[in-house]
Amino acid sequence: MNVDDLVRDSFHEQVAESAPPPVDFADRVLAVRRRRRTRTIASVAVATAAAVAVAVAVPLLGSGKDDVRPANVLDRGDILAHPGQTPPRDLIAVGRVALAAYWTTTSVKQSAGRHTEVRTYWLLDARTHTYEKAARWSFVAVAPGLRTAAVLERGLPAERIGLLDLRTGEVERWIPVDHTVGAVAFSPDGRTLVATTYKKNPDVHVTLSGNQSSRWPNYQEPGRTGFSIVDVASGTESWHKVSSGDGTELNDRQDFGFSRDGRLVYTGLTTEPGQRFYDFRGARVPTPASERHLRWYVGARLSPNGRLAAGETEDGGGTVASEILDPVTGRRTATVRGQQLLAWVDDKRLIAWDITPGSNEFHNRLVVVAPGTDKEVPLSGFRGGRDGADGRWTPLFAER
Repeated sequence: MNVDDLVRDSFHEQVAESAPPPVDFADRVLAVRRRRRTRTIASVAVATAAAVAVAVAVPLLGSGKDDVRPANVLDRGDILAHPGQTPPRDLIAVGRVALAAYWTTTSVKQSAGRHTEVRTYWLLDARTHTYEKAARWSFVAVAPGLRTAAVLERGLPAERIGLLDLRTGEVERWIPVDHTVGAVAFSPDGRTLVATTYKKNPDVHVTLSGNQSSRWPNYQEPGRTGFSIVDVASGTESWHKVSSGDGTELNDRQDFGFSRDGRLVYTGLTTEPGQRFYDFRGARVPTPASERHLRWYVGARLSPNGRLAAGETEDGGGTVASEILDPVTGRRTATVRGQQLLAWVDDKRLIAWDITPGSNEFHNRLVVVAPGTDKEVPLSGFRGGRDGADGRWTPLFAER
């Protein structure tokens, strides 16, 4: 049974219980597999991932000389790593991709069956090349170039979007919105934002009555209302309603992101086909051919040249590995070290989470990997904790 099977089975279980998967669904998938003791697997990134998936900015740069062998790709001198730091204190970067920020999550209890997942961000200070705590913000997206971040204040959903200057740490401008926002993401060119609109805080979770002993909050009334397309320069907003249905095909938090070319937006689904695309007028459109086989919880998505796709985790013969796919056919073309593929550096390298073979699947670190070699270069120290533990840090990458 692979990760895709586990995700699908867990989705079906959630639907049968008339409850959407929780925000920490990815760690639950890991816990299920660990209990089944089939094999060590990848730590699947949460959708806000988007965390990771939605939040990662794909770099637009060439692949270098075509005659570079995979084993030598990792020897390039453009890697800035701090393998002794977790969470990182100093800049981590590979090529033109940098760790722009990271966040930790703390579960704050509100009542016996209700709690909120609260994020705390650390942003890259462009002057000191260090990460500084930014406790004011509940959600952050970083634009390509590492000059501007879109920020939301505490108390989601927010009534305005801030444009934060990452060099000064000051908000240059506020963009008021007509529909309250719980997440934002930049287009690949940084000129447009997609704001996911919610009528209530998507990070508040409720445990069903009679299931109080469970550590997994498993229900929230669907609160997503749609998305807004926001022009960064003018601040103009165009809102489009998207039904959340009965909530069985969405996580509590299910944010929108941009397609590869920036002309469409998409949302992940907990049911097949796994993702759904919309144009800027709010109309549903067919999935682009090159994105048909992507998974919303695999953050790396397409390589810069569009010829490769980051795939699921698989058994790598004693080590954890992930698939590299032909994006049009979905056929596996290679495997690469790594639990979870987070971002493409160029057409030959990726940044991933990975573990030491045979160790706890939640004891992972950032690494650089490349198809065709089983070597990797550590970027950070190992994250500790267990599945769903408070304080585990989540990376946010951007092109610099």
